[in-house]
Amino acid sequence: MFINSNRTDHHLLAAITGLAILILVVVELVLNLTPPISRDALIHHLAIPKLWLRHGGFYDTPWSVFSYYPMNVDLLYLIPLYFQKDFLAKFIHMSFGLGTAVMIYHYLKNRFHRAAGLLGVLVFLSTPVVVRLSTQAYVDLGLAFFTTAAILSFIRYRDGRFTQFQWLLVSSVAMGLALGTKYNALLAWFFLSAAIVFIYSKDTGEQWQALKCGLIFFLISLLIFSPWLLKNAILTGNPLFPLFQGMWNINTTMAGEEGTYSMVAGGTTKGIFQFREMMYGESFWDTLLIPFRYFFQGQDHSHRYFDGVLNPVLILFAPLALIDKSFLRDKLLFIGFSVFFVLAATFLDQTRIRYILPVVPILSILTVMGIINILNLKINLSGRVRNLLALLALGLLIFFITQNFIYLKNYYQSISPWKYISGKESKDEFIARHVGIYPAMKYINEHTAANARVKLILVAGRGYYLDREYDYDRSMGMGFISNLVNTSREENTFPGYVRSLGFTHLLVRTDLYYKYLRDNYSAEIVQNFLRQMNQTTEIMFEAGGHTVIRLLPAGTAPRS
Repeated sequence: MFINSNRTDHHLLAAITGLAILILVVVELVLNLTPPISRDALIHHLAIPKLWLRHGGFYDTPWSVFSYYPMNVDLLYLIPLYFQKDFLAKFIHMSFGLGTAVMIYHYLKNRFHRAAGLLGVLVFLSTPVVVRLSTQAYVDLGLAFFTTAAILSFIRYRDGRFTQFQWLLVSSVAMGLALGTKYNALLAWFFLSAAIVFIYSKDTGEQWQALKCGLIFFLISLLIFSPWLLKNAILTGNPLFPLFQGMWNINTTMAGEEGTYSMVAGGTTKGIFQFREMMYGESFWDTLLIPFRYFFQGQDHSHRYFDGVLNPVLILFAPLALIDKSFLRDKLLFIGFSVFFVLAATFLDQTRIRYILPVVPILSILTVMGIINILNLKINLSGRVRNLLALLALGLLIFFITQNFIYLKNYYQSISPWKYISGKESKDEFIARHVGIYPAMKYINEHTAANARVKLILVAGRGYYLDREYDYDRSMGMGFISNLVNTSREENTFPGYVRSLGFTHLLVRTDLYYKYLRDNYSAEIVQNFLRQMNQTTEIMFEAGGHTVIRLLPAGTAPRS
C-alpha cells in the first residue's frame, strides 16, 4: 500500500485504476455515438448554433434569453453541425472532461506518483454528474476545464517564485476563456483575482507588485471575455445580459417580463430560503445545509434535489488533505476556492449541481490527498491499527467508486444505445423514444411549407430538431396563451389578432396547455376561447402528448 511507498503496490493500483478508467471511457464513447437528446442541448447549446448556420452567420434571437449567454464552447459545435454530424458535439464536450482529467493526473503525479494521478482521474471521471455531462452537448465540462487550468497554472507561477510570467499569462487566458463559456465563471474570476493579489503579497511582501500581478490577470481575462460583453452591450445595452438588469437600461423587448434575476444564471427566482420553503416545505436549516446535501441527496431530473448526482467521497475525504502539512499552500487555495464557489453559486443562484462543477476537479485532487494521508497515517498507533485504518479507507473508497459505476450502468440502460448503434433502431425511433416532442417536429418538417413559422408553447423551447422558423418566450408560451384568451372575448377582432401574430403553426404540449387554461380561467371563458380557436385554427397532428395546430388564413374554413 501507500504506507510503505511500495513500488509494486503502486503499479498494481495504477493497473486496476487504469482499467476502471478505460471501461468508463469506452462506455461513454458508445453512448456518444447516439443522436443528441439532452434538454439544454435541444434548447440552446445546439439549437442556437444551428440557427446561425441556417442564416449564414450570426443571427439575433431576442426571444431566446439563452442566446445572450457566453458561447465559447457552443461555437465549437458549429463544426459538427455544419457537417451534419451533430453527435460529434458530445465528443467535443467529453474531450473537455478528459482534458481536465489530464491536468488532475499531472498535478498529482508531480506531487506524489503515477498511481495517485490515476486515482484522481478515476475519482473525477466516474463522478456521476461528470459521467452524464460527458455524454451531452453542454458547456459545463468546458467551464471546469478552463477554471482548473487557471488555478493550476497560477500554482505553477507561484511554484516558480513568480518569475515565470508565461504561467500567469496561461492562467489569465484560461480564465478569460472560462468567462466566455458560462457566467458562473464570474465567481471564479472574482476569487482568483483577489487570491492572486493576496498570495503574491503574502509570499513576497511586495504589495504594489502584487496589485500589478492581480491587475494583469484581471485585464487579460477581461480582454479574452470582451467579445461577448460587446455583443450583448450592442444588442441589449447590458454587457452581462441577462444579469444585473437593474444596472442598465434594457430595451423593452428584453425587459418586458417581471422577475428578479439571479446573478449567475439570469433566471427568474425568489430568495432561496423563501422559494424552497414554499415549493418543498424545507426549513431554514434544510436550505442552509444544501452545500453539504449536494454530495448525498443529488438526483437527476429533480429540481428539489439539484438535478444531478455527486458522490460523498468528495466531501468525506477532501478535508483529510489537511492532516499532512505538505503542499499546504496548494491545499488552502483549493479549499478556499471550493468553499467560496459552492456557497456563492448556491446562495446567489439556483441550486443545480452542474453550477458548482468547477469545484469537482479541485475536490478530486483534495480527495486523493486525503486518501494518501490516511494510508500514510503517522500517529502513535500500532502497525496493526494503522493498517486497519488504511483498509477501512480503501474499503470506503472502493464502495463509493463502485456506486459511481452502478450509476454508469443504470444510465447506460436508460439510454439503451445499442439498438440504435447496431442498426435495429432508426435515428427517428431512437430520438422519439427519448424526446416526446420529436414526432410532432418531424411532422412539421415534412408537411409544412419551407417558410412556415412555429410558436412553441409549453415545450421548454426544445426546438433543435425543428427545421422551420420558430420562437418561444421566457414564460414558455403562457403569456402568449393569456393574450389569446383575453383577445377571444372580442369575437370580431379575434381572427384578425391571431393572423397578426405572424405564425403559421402552434406546437403545443397538450396536457399543460389545458391545465393552464383550467387553472387560470373559468369554465365559461375557457369554453369560449376554445370555440374561437376551433373557428380560426385546425389540428394537424397529435402524438406523444404534443399537438400541431395550424392557424387558418383569412377566408379559410376549418376542416370538419
